[in-house]
Amino acid sequence: MRWRQQWIAFETLVIKEFLRFIRIWVQTVLPPVVTTALYFIIFGNLIGRQIGPMEGFSYMDYIVPGLILMAVITNSYANVVSSFFSAKLQHYVEEMLVAPIPNYVILAGFVAGGVARGLTVCAAVSTTAFLFASFHLHSLATVLSMILLTSILFSLAGFINGVYARTFDDISIVPTFVLTPLTYLGGVFYSLDMLPAFWQKLSLANPILYMINAFRYGILGITDIPLALSYGIVIGFILVLGALALRLLDRGYGIRH
Repeated sequence: MRWRQQWIAFETLVIKEFLRFIRIWVQTVLPPVVTTALYFIIFGNLIGRQIGPMEGFSYMDYIVPGLILMAVITNSYANVVSSFFSAKLQHYVEEMLVAPIPNYVILAGFVAGGVARGLTVCAAVSTTAFLFASFHLHSLATVLSMILLTSILFSLAGFINGVYARTFDDISIVPTFVLTPLTYLGGVFYSLDMLPAFWQKLSLANPILYMINAFRYGILGITDIPLALSYGIVIGFILVLGALALRLLDRGYGIRH
C-alpha cells in the first residue's frame, strides 16, 4: 500500500510538471527549435561551406549531435530550476515536505519533469535537424541512453540551483556564467583534435565534452573520447549530484526557516 501511495505521489508530480511546460509550448518547446534552425543556417550552411568536411562528414552533419544535446541540456536544467524555485516562492513545497511522501519521491518527480521536457525538446529539435542534415543513427542504444542520462544529470543540477536560489536572478547566474560557456566549449562546433595540446587537456575537465562525444558516436559513429569513459563520467556526476540534492532536501536547506 505504501509503494502505491508513493507511486501516486510520483505520478502526480510528473503529470503536473509535464502539463506545466506543455501548456506554454510556445515558450518552452518552440524557441529551441527556432534557435537550432538558426544555428544550422548560420553555422552549418554559411560557415560550414568555409570549414569543409570534418572527420569524413559534412560540417552540417557533424554539428547535429551537439546542437540536439545542447537543447536537451538547457531545457532539462531550466525546467527544474524554475519549477522548484516557483514551488519555494509560492510556499507549496512545504506542503509536499509535510506530506507522507519520501524526499526521494519528491526529487524523482521534479527530475522526471525535467527529463520529460528534455525528451520533448529533443524530439522537436531532432525533427528540425533532419530537415537540414542527412544522417543515419550509428547506435540507437547509445543515443537514447545518453539523452536520458544527460537529461537526468542537468535536471539534478537545476534542482540544486533551485534549492540555493533566493531570487529570480539567482536562477539565471549558473546558466549564463557556467552552463552556456561549458556547452559552447564542449565540442559542439569543433573536434577536440583541432585544439592545441594545452587546450585539449583543459577541455577534458569539461563534463559536457564527454556527453557530446558519446552522443556524436551514437549518431555518426565517431568520438574523441572513449565511450566507456564518457559513460563513467556522466554516471559519476549523476550519483554525486543526486546524493547532494537529496541531502539538501532532507536538511530542508533554503526551505525550512
